[in-house]
Amino acid sequence: MSGPRFVARRFTVTGSRLQPAPRRARYRPTAAPSPPQSPGRRRRNGGGRLASPLVAAPAAVHLPRPMPGTPPAAVAPAALAGEPPAWAATGLAALALADPLLHGVLATAGPLLWRRRAPGFPGLLRAICGQQISNHAAGAIWARLRALPGALDPRGLLALDDAALCGAAGLSRPKAAHARSLAAAILEGRLRLHDLPAMTDAEAVAHLSETRGLGRWTAQVHLLFAEDRPDLFPEGDLALAASLAHLRGLPARPAPRALAALAEDWAPWRSLAARLLWHHWRHATGRPGKDPEDDG
Repeated sequence: MSGPRFVARRFTVTGSRLQPAPRRARYRPTAAPSPPQSPGRRRRNGGGRLASPLVAAPAAVHLPRPMPGTPPAAVAPAALAGEPPAWAATGLAALALADPLLHGVLATAGPLLWRRRAPGFPGLLRAICGQQISNHAAGAIWARLRALPGALDPRGLLALDDAALCGAAGLSRPKAAHARSLAAAILEGRLRLHDLPAMTDAEAVAHLSETRGLGRWTAQVHLLFAEDRPDLFPEGDLALAASLAHLRGLPARPAPRALAALAEDWAPWRSLAARLLWHHWRHATGRPGKDPEDDG
């Protein structure tokens, strides 16, 4: 898959809506390799070194994990909606101390609705639908795909032809090929979904990424939404980069490596930080995202 091109944009805010200002300059990230899920054309900044963030990042704050049995810190019940996992309240309290600006998203955008994806094959298939297209388009394709008889089962999906996957559901031919590759990997035992819970985050991302069509971004998003892992951050996600730039007043979206470095401040609650940034971006752009399977 081709990755996104990161181009500097300046933003202005009219009321509560984010509006792009006229282009003035291009943000040129380094010649260092981007993460695997974002292999777009690289740009150099003359010296070939990593372009430093345009606004100084705050000092690193290390957030310790709570000891087993430690009760979660007090968090207003209205801060979270839906059915968040037990660790969410603890993580939110930690982020309130470490990054008040990020935690303040709850005051401006309202309670954070806890979104989930189905585990296993259906969740990964949904993630493939969302690759490199808008959430609205991905949701429409997913609704048509899951309505096809047998589509949510690996064997059933392999029985569907292009007329069903591409014509009726609306998948592109590459995504249809990725969906079939996913189904085959599960049936052949190359993709061991039942082993994922026992793997570390890095191991799980690497294992998922071995399957054609499941790059780093897709693996991270699946583990974040389907397994409720607390410390994953999809650094190649354009919406996360744009949201952080808007929230902190950066003159340009940080490139993936710079975004990953900034996200280190939120460990071990980076998944929660990502959810807050997606929440902020929906509010800033006026797109609330009513679909509970809409990831950003």
